[in-house]
Amino acid sequence: MTRALLTNPPATVAAGAPITLISGPDVWMEGDATLQLAAVARLAGCVRAAGMPDLHPGRGYPIGAVVATRDVVHPQLVGGDAGCGARIIVTTVERTTPDQLDRRLRAQFEAALVDAADPAALFAAAWQRGGRGLAEVDGLPDGLRQLAAREPDDDRLPPSGDPGRYQAGFEQVLGTVGGGNHFAEISRVDDVRDTATAAGLGLARHALVVVAHSGSRGLGTALGAHWGPRPLRGTERDDYLGELAGACRFAHANRLVVAYRLLSALGALRDHTLRGGFDVTHNDVRAERLDGGEAWIHRKGAAPAPAGGLTIVLGSRGASSWIMLGTGAAAGLGSVAHGAGRKMKRSEALAKLKDRYRRSEVARSTLGGRVICDDKALLFEEHPDAYKAIEPVIAALVAHRLATRVAALTPIVTVKL
Repeated sequence: MTRALLTNPPATVAAGAPITLISGPDVWMEGDATLQLAAVARLAGCVRAAGMPDLHPGRGYPIGAVVATRDVVHPQLVGGDAGCGARIIVTTVERTTPDQLDRRLRAQFEAALVDAADPAALFAAAWQRGGRGLAEVDGLPDGLRQLAAREPDDDRLPPSGDPGRYQAGFEQVLGTVGGGNHFAEISRVDDVRDTATAAGLGLARHALVVVAHSGSRGLGTALGAHWGPRPLRGTERDDYLGELAGACRFAHANRLVVAYRLLSALGALRDHTLRGGFDVTHNDVRAERLDGGEAWIHRKGAAPAPAGGLTIVLGSRGASSWIMLGTGAAAGLGSVAHGAGRKMKRSEALAKLKDRYRRSEVARSTLGGRVICDDKALLFEEHPDAYKAIEPVIAALVAHRLATRVAALTPIVTVKL
C-alpha cells in the first residue's frame, strides 16, 4: 500500500534515505514536490522520509513532508512558519443568526485584547508556557484568562530557550490570524463516523466547533532567518530546539486567543457551553521513537497522529475538515496530512480566478458558508479552486492506516482578517 519514491533513480542522483509516499488512485502530486522530497532524503543525517497525500512544492523544500534524522536537526525542514497548527474547541451551540454572527465576529477581530497587559509579561507568559501562561497575565479579559486556565499545564515540549532576540513587539500579534492559508472558522459537525471517540470529545451532530489555524506569525520567520539553512548538531541544535519550543508555545497561545474571539462571537464562553478540544502543531521538530531508538521527527505541513491521538486534516473554506484518530503508523512516521494541499500557487490562483468569479461569489462557498475577508486578492488566492480535493487525501490516509475518521466539520463562516 506504500511505495518507494525513485526506487531506480538516475545515475546523477545520489541515493538517499528510504521514502514512502502516502498516495492513492485519485491523489495528484506534482513532480517538483516529489523531486524536492528526494533531495531532502539526501540531507545529512536523514534516515527516513514520508510524503503525505497533500505533498506540494515549497520554497526549496516540500510542504506535506515528514523527515526523520539522527543527531542532526534541519531548521529549513520546519521553515518560517514555526509552530503553525490548528486549535479546535467544541461547543454545545447549534444555532446562530448569520448577520448577527458576522457583525460580532468583525467586532471581536477588531477588538484590542492585549493592549492593557504588560508587554514583557505577556510575551514571557506565551513563550514560556503557551496558552496556559495567559491565565496569569494581568490586563487580559477575564474570559480569556478563564479559558487559558482550562489548558493543560504540560505540553510535552522541552524548556523554552532564551527569548532575547525575539521579544520586541511580538506580543502584539497574539490573537491574529495572519495571511496565506491561515484562517479562523466556525464549523458545524455534519458527519460522525466514530461515535465513541466523538462522544469523548463532546462532538455531536449539528454542534458548532471553532477552528483556529495560525502560527507564531513573524516570530517564526525571525527564528528561521536567524538559524538559516544549515544542519545543526550538539549545542547549536539544542539552542535551536529551545527557541523552537518557545515559538511553538507562542503559536499555541496565539491560537487560543483567536479561539477566544470566535467563542466570544458565538456567546459560548460559559462552562456549560464548552466541551472538549485539542491543539496540534504541524510545523516543528520532536524527539520520537523510531526503529528502537530516538530520532528527530521534522514536520513541515504535516500533523502528528500518534496511536490514539486526536488530529485534524484541514479542508478549504469550500470543503470539510476531518477530525481523525491517529494510529502512529510507521509508514507515515506517526503523522497525517495537515490539509488538502495547494494545486495552484497564489499568483496563479489570482490570475486564473479573478475573471472567473465575481467578488460576491467568492465571499460564499459551495457548501453555503460565508467568508469575512476585506482583502480581495486573498479571496482569490485562497479560493477552494486553488486547493486539491480533500476526500482523496482523507481516503489515502485511511487506506494506508495512518488514521481513522471521527467526524467532518463543515465551514459555516470563515474569517481572514
